[in-house]
Amino acid sequence: MSSDTTQNAVRLQSGQDRVIWAWFPVTLLTAVFCCVLWGSASPAIKIAYELFRITPDDTASRIMLAGARFMIAGAMTIVFGSVLARKFLVPKRESWKNVLTLSLVQTVGQYFFFFMALANTSGVRGSIINASGNFIAILFAVYIFRFEKMTLRKLIGCLVGFAGILLILGGGQALMEGGRVTLAGEGAMLAADFFYAASGCLIKIFSRDENPVTLSGYQFLIGGAILFGIGSLMGGHLIFYSTNCVLNLIYMGFISAGAYTLWGVLLKYNPVSRVSILGFINPVMGVLLSALFLGEGKEAFSLTGLMALLLVSAGIVIVNRPEKNK
Repeated sequence: MSSDTTQNAVRLQSGQDRVIWAWFPVTLLTAVFCCVLWGSASPAIKIAYELFRITPDDTASRIMLAGARFMIAGAMTIVFGSVLARKFLVPKRESWKNVLTLSLVQTVGQYFFFFMALANTSGVRGSIINASGNFIAILFAVYIFRFEKMTLRKLIGCLVGFAGILLILGGGQALMEGGRVTLAGEGAMLAADFFYAASGCLIKIFSRDENPVTLSGYQFLIGGAILFGIGSLMGGHLIFYSTNCVLNLIYMGFISAGAYTLWGVLLKYNPVSRVSILGFINPVMGVLLSALFLGEGKEAFSLTGLMALLLVSAGIVIVNRPEKNK
């Protein structure tokens, strides 16, 4: 073996640990784990309402719960990101205004409506409707922020995805069982998705000058503090009736911190299209976990529920498929 070949082999061997995230089985398993975390958000929040005894009309306490979750998520994200970067992450001086802007849009705006929605709709419906953020984000990127151009593939994917959203909103006799669409439930989830889409575009802009993990960690922390303060001023309260309340709150924080950090690692070592296309697993996990932990199996596995989930997942796959090289 020549000296050049030996050196290349050594470099390859030494780099294997660093690129293990690019090995597809690891990428797939990590993406599934992230989607399990994100998918468990809806049932975890609805369980938290029961543990903390927060009623649907107790807006103040609901806002405090959201704030507590994201203060924990922010602290965890900063710690996880600092460990990966091998230095303590702090935003640049000129980035603080972007952190504040992002915290108002992503954490305060999005999760004010997200927590409201889950107090007034099922976990299954919430998980499917929440996927509309993937398609709204494309419309924002194309027509408002001008990041990209609309293509036939993206248009078809959006139409297929929105068809699934419309199906779950209209529902069928077996799924709806006399229920109705409400502004505080399904309407609030759609509002949360608009904030999600806007925040995704802002992250794309702000991350040009700042580490996206740093941005997210500090905007979680600041946004959570704002929500907690608003809820407290409105007269809300969080009473820890048992140890399960503490464990639930820590887990909800880990959902955002753990999933976001790992997803960022995957994006770092893989093509964006390879990672993004796996996002279709997210609503699937949300529906399955809602059926498992919230007893919503009848709704999840109804014909309307399954068709809506299939359309939404297919839409996510279509819009994230890489363009064929000409």
